[in-house]
Amino acid sequence: MLAAVLDLVLPASCVGCGSKGASWCAGCRVALMGAPARRRPVPVLAGLPDCWSAAPYEGVVRTAIVAYKERGAVALAGVLADAVVSAAVAAVVADAHAAAYVGGRFAVVPVPSGGRRVRTRGHDPVGRLAVMVTRRLRGLGLDAVLWPALRQVRGVADQAGLSSAERVANLAGSLQVRHAVKVPPAPVVLLLDDIVTTGATLAEAAEVLRATGAAVPLAVTVAATRRRSAKTLR
Repeated sequence: MLAAVLDLVLPASCVGCGSKGASWCAGCRVALMGAPARRRPVPVLAGLPDCWSAAPYEGVVRTAIVAYKERGAVALAGVLADAVVSAAVAAVVADAHAAAYVGGRFAVVPVPSGGRRVRTRGHDPVGRLAVMVTRRLRGLGLDAVLWPALRQVRGVADQAGLSSAERVANLAGSLQVRHAVKVPPAPVVLLLDDIVTTGATLAEAAEVLRATGAAVPLAVTVAATRRRSAKTLR
């Protein structure tokens, strides 16, 4: 926690490139936000929403996400939220989902982390992003409402190195809608996570949310991994 506090008050250098003067410099901001696009895993899993991300998961983008999630660099939350919003707006501007998200209320739903992982990290990285993303979308005139509807009900194995099919099996039944949730606050959901790899997590989350009666046409993430082999996305 001390590291997170110091990161907020004493950002000595850019987390991405090490240059002095800001926790995230202008050049690294371009790398993070300069290429929002549809980036869908291959193969596309059954039930997977359309997937848009701000950037590929590599270089300074990967550095930023790891620092934010695992090293308490919470000062990066704002720029990462800006990146997610850029991906969401790009999806709408591309007319891929304009009808679903313009002119009507929609719910922003973060993919949850397990309680043990949140305690270990000292914060909930995707939950924090969801709060900021919702505020930014409302600032753009969109009727977004935060809906932290999901909870993780069992632990899952480390997914690094697992194939798409193995990830689906690993995640099956791991998420549920919170008991207090009865009716979605909006007919449409914008699903949010930090990274998309095989899409297994997003597909599982979307299936659970659709059982409440909500539509889940779109998922947005900060970054998307690139395929490196026929078996595994890392």
